[in-house]
Amino acid sequence: MNGEERRNSILEELGKASSPINATKLANKYSVTRQIIVADIALLRAYGHPISAKNRGYLLEGKADGLRKIIAVKHGKNDVTDEFYAVIDNGGKIIDVIVEHPVYGKISAELNISSRYEADEFVKKMSLSDVNPLSLLTEGLHLHTIDAKDEETYERIINKLSELGILIETT
Repeated sequence: MNGEERRNSILEELGKASSPINATKLANKYSVTRQIIVADIALLRAYGHPISAKNRGYLLEGKADGLRKIIAVKHGKNDVTDEFYAVIDNGGKIIDVIVEHPVYGKISAELNISSRYEADEFVKKMSLSDVNPLSLLTEGLHLHTIDAKDEETYERIINKLSELGILIETT
């Protein structure tokens, strides 16, 4: 199997998957190294395929169902879990985090968090790695793209974030 055939097969496999597939599993399946798979994913992304990296592997993202909006929030490092739970417990998905750094400009990272398990894994990984969230680069101010199935779901999320005192504004 050549590289193009492998990438097409990876894309097909990701399209059928309902949960992330990690690079090691794909490497074993195609008898290549994990680094080859990472390069294949990068090429597929460059070709325009919406592949997201989650903490447990890769997932082919479809078009957002319902609403996709950006919210501005501000909080400290210890409030990350509460923020995540406010969104996911009310039916939303946290797509990414974005900060506007005074020197580097826009810095963003994919999150794709839609469950307490994923939120807890993210916070645990951050803690074990002894790293700070991107939001600390901007004194806690950051943006999230969130998905919600409808306006009612979105309003629940906004109300909960407001109740927590961390919502700044919405789009």
